[in-house]
Amino acid sequence: MEIKETVQKLLQEMVVPDLSRIRDENSKILSILEVTNKRLDDMNTHLADQSRRIDDVRSELGQRIDGTNKRIDETNKRIDAVHSDLIDRLDANNARIDRFFLESVSKDEHHKFDKRVSRLEREVETIRRQIAA
Repeated sequence: MEIKETVQKLLQEMVVPDLSRIRDENSKILSILEVTNKRLDDMNTHLADQSRRIDDVRSELGQRIDGTNKRIDETNKRIDAVHSDLIDRLDANNARIDRFFLESVSKDEHHKFDKRVSRLEREVETIRRQIAA
């Protein structure tokens, strides 16, 4: 029995202090784990709050962008209306210009008419002198 007691005593001397040290380390690890879990919970709460805020901002921005798009659409409709009106006016002015050129006398023709009128005035003057004589 001596061997048994000796082995038992030897184990108690070697293992029991190690077990006590392991228990102390395990206790420290558990407290560190609790602190770490608390930090993770705080971070998760913070991330959830940030996510909610991001969703709120996205929603608000989406509404603002939709409103801006509607105003742009309305502005484009107005621009299209003004553009159409300007095209109509330009077409009307072009038609008037075309009509003017068709009805107007060119410089060359005007010069010919001036010569003709001058010649006719001379002829009328000559006829008046002949009648008066």
